[in-house]
Amino acid sequence: MTVADLRVTAVAGGVAAPAGFRAAGVASGIKKSGLDVSLVAADTRASAAAVFTTNKAQAAPVLIAREYIAASGGHARAVVINSGCANACTGAEGIDTARAMASAAGAALGCEPTDVLVASTGVIGVALDRDRVTSGIAQASRALGSDGGAAAARAIMTTDPFPKEAAVEVATPAGTFRVGGMAKGSGMIEPMLATMLAVVTTDAGVAPALLQRALTAAVDTTFNSISVDGECSTNDCVFALASGGSGVTIRESDVIVLTEALRQVCEPLALGIVRGGEGATKLVTIDVSGGRTHDEAKRAARAIANSPLVKTAIHGADPNWGRLVAVAGRAGVDFVLDTARVQIGNVELFAHGQPFDERAPEASEHLQGREVVVRVDLGTGGSGRARMWTCDLSAEYVRINAEYRT
Repeated sequence: MTVADLRVTAVAGGVAAPAGFRAAGVASGIKKSGLDVSLVAADTRASAAAVFTTNKAQAAPVLIAREYIAASGGHARAVVINSGCANACTGAEGIDTARAMASAAGAALGCEPTDVLVASTGVIGVALDRDRVTSGIAQASRALGSDGGAAAARAIMTTDPFPKEAAVEVATPAGTFRVGGMAKGSGMIEPMLATMLAVVTTDAGVAPALLQRALTAAVDTTFNSISVDGECSTNDCVFALASGGSGVTIRESDVIVLTEALRQVCEPLALGIVRGGEGATKLVTIDVSGGRTHDEAKRAARAIANSPLVKTAIHGADPNWGRLVAVAGRAGVDFVLDTARVQIGNVELFAHGQPFDERAPEASEHLQGREVVVRVDLGTGGSGRARMWTCDLSAEYVRINAEYRT
């Protein structure tokens, strides 16, 4: 199979859309109101893969999920997530609570605790109420259904303004399979190999090692290409489960096909995180070209995406191309000012050392929209290209994070 062989169609159902999966979201009292425990379960033991935060201050559930996916040899029956408390920086008690979450789900589903992947999101440094979360897991196991994807997606939200879920059906010469997913994230978004929290499922049959390769590649161009505020969280992780329920088997030569199918779900989830960024009013696409290598272009794009000066200028619809040049020049990559170019929308504001400030009103008009495109050519003549997505930085972001605990 090749990517050209794929016919991809959006379908409903989110993370529970693929065959062999059920999901649920319930309220257990961890948050003051709303759903706060999410459970995604495979009908049988599934192949599993994961990508975790590179932050060295890793939360208890990240440590336990890492341990369990290694112990199971890349297999899992379920992913359980609570919102309202990150269970991060909580010492031995936090580790015990993360293990208790896996044990509760294992008891409810009739599987080993090591076949359960756990995650948490919310305030750092607060003990997670073990009784509430484990009773919520038991409640969620009784509510599991093929129509539970929407509730599961709502239950992992914290400051998210809306739930994020997606699913596609992929028709290939070898048969049809599905990919579904859900994600949460609004603040503390600078993934560095993952994002806040995401679960992706597929009913394709695939060995754990191949699933890991495909997930890592899909994450690189989606979840690892977004930034809201440049903050890498203690709890970031992306999980993938493959049930094999479709009867379609992914082999070594088909990994590129599975990667593309995963990307088709991960990209809208990642863009949803940016659209719903704390205080965000604009989705910003940053295209960087002319890098010596792809990695250098990606570094420059990330630097631009994380610049407060760039993000505030975009919020104010100020076409300040000088800020873009300054960030590109200090990004730690090759940059040639005399041949560099900057565009906002389709308006070229700087090229070959010459500014075109008379075009600023046209560029400002583009910046007033809800979707903004910024293009920077690093001027090296190289073929390196990369894309990042970010959002503007508003006073509302400051308000949300100034009052997060209080």
